[in-house]
Amino acid sequence: MGDLKILIVDEDSAHCERLGNRLRQEGFIVSIANSTDEAIAVYDLPSFSLFILEVAMNKVNGFDFAKRLKNSAKTEYVPIIFCSTIGDEQTCVMGLNIGADDYIVKPFREDEFVARVRSVLRRSIMMRKRNQDISEGVYIPDIVFRELRIDVNNKFCYLHGLPLNLTKTEFDIIQLFLSHRNRIYSRQEIVTKVWGNSFSVTARAVDTCMTRLRKKLKDYNHFIYTHKSCGYGIVDEAHLPQQ
Repeated sequence: MGDLKILIVDEDSAHCERLGNRLRQEGFIVSIANSTDEAIAVYDLPSFSLFILEVAMNKVNGFDFAKRLKNSAKTEYVPIIFCSTIGDEQTCVMGLNIGADDYIVKPFREDEFVARVRSVLRRSIMMRKRNQDISEGVYIPDIVFRELRIDVNNKFCYLHGLPLNLTKTEFDIIQLFLSHRNRIYSRQEIVTKVWGNSFSVTARAVDTCMTRLRKKLKDYNHFIYTHKSCGYGIVDEAHLPQQ
């Protein structure tokens, strides 16, 4: 993973230098900004392979900056890791729902942090390769279940022909379920396949995401089968009993 560029945005200069030095030892090219304004003014944001953001910052906080990155066509696919002093579960879930690839609470073990950075980057590289294949004409067929359709190539989900406003996480979950109908995934399997073994994602966070996804699926929410002692999946038969 040599020559990959990482931008750390955090008002804590000492933390930035300490973390930046460790990542440089691992072979990464690291830049530092002590505010979101500095990050925007100084750096070519699309040139980075990963953003590491603190949530609690003055003026523009990490969440708002992440939304700005995700709403730009030039940076929407650059992965984000929140690395924050705020560690309550609700905030972690909010960060992941925005589209972050991981949420790490300070203080942390540096070896674990580096491992999680590498995990996020590996997934990002695989995604870019798949997108490159698509751009070169390698077409992936849509996944269709009744009136629910996943456009894998363009990352859209349609219900009754109308697009659903899904977060990246929600899209990844529904794509997983529709790709393997009639299979129940445990909560840990969902975490591994969608978030990539993120230590910050709990079973409760999965349940929260599923609740949000059910609301967005409207009249199709009953196709999500809940096995209370295990997890979730999409089944062909709508009348299967809840357990």
